[in-house]
Amino acid sequence: MLLMKIITRYVYELLESDCNLKKISIPVDATESEPKSFIFMSEDALTNPQKLMVLIHGSGVVRAGQWARRLIINEDLDSGTQIPFIKRAMDEGYGVIVLNPNENYIEVEKQKMHKQSSSSDGTDEPAGKRERRDKVSKETKKRRDFYEKYRNPQKEKEMMQLFIRMIQREADVKSKVTAVALTDSVHNVWHQEAGKTIREWMRENCCNWVSSSEPLDTSVESMLPDCPRVSAGTDRHELTSWKSFPSIFKFFAEASEAKSSSQKPALTRRSHRIKHEEL
Repeated sequence: MLLMKIITRYVYELLESDCNLKKISIPVDATESEPKSFIFMSEDALTNPQKLMVLIHGSGVVRAGQWARRLIINEDLDSGTQIPFIKRAMDEGYGVIVLNPNENYIEVEKQKMHKQSSSSDGTDEPAGKRERRDKVSKETKKRRDFYEKYRNPQKEKEMMQLFIRMIQREADVKSKVTAVALTDSVHNVWHQEAGKTIREWMRENCCNWVSSSEPLDTSVESMLPDCPRVSAGTDRHELTSWKSFPSIFKFFAEASEAKSSSQKPALTRRSHRIKHEEL
């Protein structure tokens, strides 16, 4: 557990010192007493007039800037973190935002109020043990408060309203998002209740690099009518982002060029070709 915290803190430091990203607290309008989290952004993330890249890690224990802790520990930072993606994106003129969805609560250290122990409290519990119990109780409440405010999937009515708002923004998303690259994604369009127009947009503008023993960019059959699936050039899930790194940027470049010339991205026709590229 301690090693994981050290890795997370070190990667956060690299995002700021090595990638020149800024740590931004969210929600931006939260009061001091409200729960908050944070993301990382380049200086031009909200002002870049040309293009913006948004990086989102997978579910689990990873945090902003990480792809896989196993790779960070056993391989290197290049394969295990998003740093190569960030640097190349910035070199190619992208604004960059690094999201942090797994960091859904933050521990905020506050000065402890020292109280003199009194025999009149009706307990012989040691002060140290009582302080630890109170701390755990406060942290649990803090997590629960954050979950209730920002992540409440149990309220079906609220989730339905959220779903409606997302569907209503379909045109807005299509006009602003040029391409989406996924790596070994386990999404399901049927679970999302995506309509025909959304599925068609995904087939034309998204690509999923999946774990496979086939060479990089080889078409992989899919049972779902969503985006094309191609091999990431590795059968190891945690390596799919790193191994597909060059293909993803080529995909974005072709999609951007196609949008500029009002043409369909050529790379969306990956199912009709087999190509192998090495890092």
